[in-house]
Amino acid sequence: MDFDVIVIGGGPVGENVAWRTAAGGLSTAMIERELVGGECSYWACMPSKALLRPGHALAAARRVQGVHAGSLDAAEVLARRTGFTSNWDDSGQVKWAESENITVIRGDGEVTGEREVTVGGEVYRARQAVVVATGSVPKMPPLEGIADTPVWTSRDATSARSVPDSLVVLGGGVVGVEMAQAWARLGSKVTLVVSGDRPLPRLEEFVGPLVVEGLREDGVEVLLNARASAIAPGALTLQDGRVVKGSEILVATGRVPATKDGKPLTIDDSGLVSDVDGRWLYACGDVTGRALLTHQGKYQARAVGTAILERSRGFEPQPLSAGQAWADHVAVPQVVFTDPEVAFVGHTAEEARSQGREVKVVDLDIAVAGSSLHADGYKGKTRMVVDERTRTLVGVTFVGQDVAELLHSATIAIVGEVTVDRLWHAVPSYPTISEAWLRLLEAYGL
Repeated sequence: MDFDVIVIGGGPVGENVAWRTAAGGLSTAMIERELVGGECSYWACMPSKALLRPGHALAAARRVQGVHAGSLDAAEVLARRTGFTSNWDDSGQVKWAESENITVIRGDGEVTGEREVTVGGEVYRARQAVVVATGSVPKMPPLEGIADTPVWTSRDATSARSVPDSLVVLGGGVVGVEMAQAWARLGSKVTLVVSGDRPLPRLEEFVGPLVVEGLREDGVEVLLNARASAIAPGALTLQDGRVVKGSEILVATGRVPATKDGKPLTIDDSGLVSDVDGRWLYACGDVTGRALLTHQGKYQARAVGTAILERSRGFEPQPLSAGQAWADHVAVPQVVFTDPEVAFVGHTAEEARSQGREVKVVDLDIAVAGSSLHADGYKGKTRMVVDERTRTLVGVTFVGQDVAELLHSATIAIVGEVTVDRLWHAVPSYPTISEAWLRLLEAYGL
């Protein structure tokens, strides 16, 4: 019942911590109450992108003259999605964990004392560390009737076995816009209800309108400045009295950390939970509230695993080392897999200015040889935010078809604090969409 490390949560974040500590020679247990592989593998990243990709491929084909595209087969799309979830069977993930010397324990894990975790009445103890990697859960809005109304959450939206005749999506965040487009392209009549004047409001102001344009081209009815007041089976009532009806209602109004009180665990960059004595309790991923993204959680997990290993050997993780998740503060990349795609990293122009930075903003349409070849009538936009004092990038945003693959270069530039003068010598291949980088630098002026 004793281990060097006990990880609570067997999603991709918990798996990464456990793999790193086990590979470093520490006996490691991983506790999971549902499916090993977690939200991303079975109900989020993988199935949602599997639902979106066929529609994107068909739309891309239709944008090239000479290609005569057909239509989507919803049943085959859903079957392919189910293949990516292994039909919600985690035996393969468990087998992998055990092959890596990770002990898998089924059940709810609760920290019940210093270096102590209880699962179903059994008490387990950790010699080195306990790591909380429990992720996040959907946040339900305080609507009249919500407690008595069966609704879709993100899990239902990604695991549905058939296409609903009509779907109302409440929420203009990432889940809302992605699932609205996915199900519209599969044949559902979709209405997206957004409380503000644009979806994705935390991003640069030009992003939301471009996404709305893409959704409307797919037949999605987008209601802006539409606040919900009540919900009932098949009906969402707005504050202005309008009633929006659908055979299913997806509530996509955000997520909160999976803790008893829904509040995040505050950590330092090595993952140590604040205000806990003894330097034994760590956390990483969504439960920290830092960046609710799988790849960022896995990054934190690698830092936590490294920090635990180093401290077990008497060393302290150094700043900017692999045992410190410092990039959380400067370069968090994210892709919204709509059509057009949205890819961004770092700070928006508004955020950068609020930090007291002297910034220069460069806005351009993506109109280069590579984009014109990629799709007839290609439409896209990009923004580069430069700190004028250091002449380094602090934020980059791309919107357009297939721009996700441009994002890592922006992330590298920000993390590496590469100056615009040095970026001038990073020559983009011709003819590719990455030529947009050259146009940004030309517009910035050197």
